[in-house]
Amino acid sequence: MADTFDLVILGSGPGGYVAAIRASQLGLKTAIIERERLGGICLNWGCIPTKALLRTSEIYHYMQNAESYGLSADNVSFDLNKVVERSRKVAGQLNAGVKGLMKKNKIQVFEGVGALTGKGKLTVKQGDKTTELEAKHIIVATGARARDLPFAKADGERIWTYRHAMVPPEMPTKLLVIGSGAIGVEFASFYNDMGADVTIVEMLPRILPVEDEEVSAFMDKALTKQGIKLLVGTGLEGIETSAKGVTAKIKGKDGKVTSEEYSHVIVAIGIVPNTENIGIDTLGIETERGHIKVDGYARTNVEGIYAIGDVTGAPWLAHKASHEGIVCVEAIAGLKPHPFEKWNIPGCTYSRPQVASVGFTEAKAKEAGYELKVGKFPFIGNGKAIALGEAEGFVKTVFDAKTGELLGAHMVGAEVTELIQGYVVARQLETTEAELMETVFAHPTLSEMMHESVLGAYGRAIHF
Repeated sequence: MADTFDLVILGSGPGGYVAAIRASQLGLKTAIIERERLGGICLNWGCIPTKALLRTSEIYHYMQNAESYGLSADNVSFDLNKVVERSRKVAGQLNAGVKGLMKKNKIQVFEGVGALTGKGKLTVKQGDKTTELEAKHIIVATGARARDLPFAKADGERIWTYRHAMVPPEMPTKLLVIGSGAIGVEFASFYNDMGADVTIVEMLPRILPVEDEEVSAFMDKALTKQGIKLLVGTGLEGIETSAKGVTAKIKGKDGKVTSEEYSHVIVAIGIVPNTENIGIDTLGIETERGHIKVDGYARTNVEGIYAIGDVTGAPWLAHKASHEGIVCVEAIAGLKPHPFEKWNIPGCTYSRPQVASVGFTEAKAKEAGYELKVGKFPFIGNGKAIALGEAEGFVKTVFDAKTGELLGAHMVGAEVTELIQGYVVARQLETTEAELMETVFAHPTLSEMMHESVLGAYGRAIHF
């Protein structure tokens, strides 16, 4: 006899496990299937352990520059194995936390490879054992994996994906990072701060191409100043590996192909949704470019089957998956939540300096036909930033000149990944420039730059 549930979730990443908890809160008998580790890629191999690595490289950078703070730190060094061990311990601690949450919320966890076998039916295979499950509702939350280059398959030795880059067997001496999205820039930042000679190759005309053009330009200068070599508008013609390293054939803007030697390569060119061998073809679930098609409540074209997170397409972000999961489950439970929309999802890059944004870039707002008011305030005009020794960066806000609507916000500098949420809340509440101008910001804080940027859009900035 099959085990029967109100809801079964295939995948326990930040979409799946959050959906499971919310379902349990709403009284649904819930189960979750996971083939590897609870918490999925984000918790075990993505968002969290990378931030642990980046924290290490940040502290290492500060120690090497201790003199600028009136301190002495001689013979600063690091143990790569211990750096990686700390990152893995952080991931392990949070994995244990998710296990505890599953137990607390009485969510049954099935370890193994899950697949849809029919309407309301699944199997879980672990070794020779097969378990059959039935559920009125099924959420597919299988996530995604790193995309390979056809001529540069990751081997874990010389050619790495993000997973290999988090547990390096050795420290790269000369590193090539292919792709300048958030993942590529974060790893470039980490390894550069830890002492590697880093080059980023990007096919598009600028790094961080989804960000505002001014942010991309600032990051280009900042990373170049740190010693990272940036090759934009540049393609890769081929890669050859050997026991000693990697030879990359790089095609420049001028069309010329040159060969460069590197010790290691990180491939960070996007993701592939995990939709193979999970039974979606059996049920006729519609996909688009490999991703499962869903509506604002995460419903697929097949009744009773839902999908959330990376498997449904961009933006491929953990917080997007979690929110989708909650909306989906609340709709299943009959609570009538607002349908999920992508208009107000913040994006963050945890490099040095950090990048954060939400909403329209200035260029996209113009393309959409808006008449704009744009404000910009530099870190050098903020007392707290100067006191922290972090006076590089800026905050930019984009408003609809006619209505005062906050169309977008873009930041680059220290701790902007924490600051961006203020603008996300403002947009969610449909706050206009008038309310933001009248809001009192604590002094001295970095957040004062958010206020000044708003004031600056209307010619009222005080400190710059």
